[in-house]
This record gives sequence, structure tokens and C-alpha cells, in this order.
Amino acid sequence: MKHQIIFFIIILQFSTLTLSQTPPSGPTNITQILEKAGQFTTLIRLMKVSQVSDQINTQLNNSNQGMTVFAPTDNAFSSLKSGTINSLSAQQQVQLVQFHVLPNFISMSQFQTISNPLRTQAGDATPGDFPLNVTTSGNQVNVSTGVDDATVSNTIYTDGQLAVYQVDKVLQPMSIFAAPSPAVAPAPATLKPKSKSPAGLSPTSGNDDSPADNSGVERIAMHGMAVLVFGISLFVLL
Repeated sequence: MKHQIIFFIIILQFSTLTLSQTPPSGPTNITQILEKAGQFTTLIRLMKVSQVSDQINTQLNNSNQGMTVFAPTDNAFSSLKSGTINSLSAQQQVQLVQFHVLPNFISMSQFQTISNPLRTQAGDATPGDFPLNVTTSGNQVNVSTGVDDATVSNTIYTDGQLAVYQVDKVLQPMSIFAAPSPAVAPAPATLKPKSKSPAGLSPTSGNDDSPADNSGVERIAMHGMAVLVFGISLFVLL
């Protein structure tokens, strides 16, 4: 009887594990997967408002292209500064959700050898825009955005085409959350000192070797000569 009970427990555990790993019947629906997992209310709301969930479902059900989703929990969103999400524009909210979506399927083992930076649905992966880098340490997978670092804490769902991983932080892209670089003040204009002329002489323009103006001296000499001639003439007449 004891052996029968143990065998029944093993069969029950195996059946539960198999059911949890079996993909749901019908078209893949990312929000249903997150709702079933629980603790992703904020992410689901953002996905619906931004219509990113519709984009994911359409791509998964109408093509063979896989996808990977990093799913921050409600606690991860709660750790953000109050009002952060509401302060974003509609376009930024779309980019934030898309930043958590990779346009191809990546299994946990593939993170060990993947090349950085990863391209997300948000756009350009160059520094300053939407770069996403993954590092591994043993079985632990870490995700870095250049603004914050998150850890993959659980595999929520995987079926060979879609992988959904739980992360402990909201992935914050540099394009939205990086602090702006301080403005560089323009260098003050340098004023050249004016050259001073020697006392008693007016400044001259042009070449320093040009002859000095002697017209004033000549006028004084001619005036003195005229006075002298006038004086001699007066003396003779007397």
C-alpha cells in the first residue's frame, strides 16, 4: 500500500509539471500568459495601452519569427520613482514596452553565447539610444541597459517560438532615462592688448620703418627765418 501511494504521488507531480509546460491551445496571447503567471498587472496595462501586445500576438501567429519578452513584475514598477511612467509621453511608453521585447527567440542557454548589444523592438542599439547587453554568471543571466541592471529570476513561458522571462527591474533605455549631458559654456573671447605709443609721439600705422613726419619742424624753421629777416630790415632802415 505504501509503495502504491508513493507511485501515485510521483505520477501526480509529473502530470502537474507536464501541464505547466504545455503551451495553451489556440493562438498565442502574451497578455493571457502574463495574466496566468500573475504579478504583471502594470506591464499588461502598458502593453494594452501601447498596443504592443497586439503587435507581439500578430507577429507570433502570422510568421515563423520568434520573440523574447523580459517581463518586469509589479514590484519592479513600484520601485521606480513615483510618477515615472505617467511622466512619459505616449511614444516613450511605447518605446519602453518595446525595449523589453527582442525580435527573436532566445533560450536560457543561448544567453551564454549571444553577442552584445542586443537589438530590441524599440530600435537602434547604438550607445545613447536603446542598447541592451546581457552577461551570464553560471546559470544567472543579467541584463544591462546603461541606466540600470536587472536579473532574470524566472522563466515564465517558453514554447520554442516565444520565451517570456521574469526580471526584477524595469529595463530603462538610455534614450529615455539617461541624464542629459551638462551644457558646455562657451570660452570667453580673448582681447588683444592695444600697443602703446611712446610719450609725445602719435601712433603711426603701417610699417615701423616709414620716415617720421617732419612738416611741423619745417614750418617752425621758416617762421623763425621770416622773423629774423624782418628784424634785420628794420635795423637797416633805422
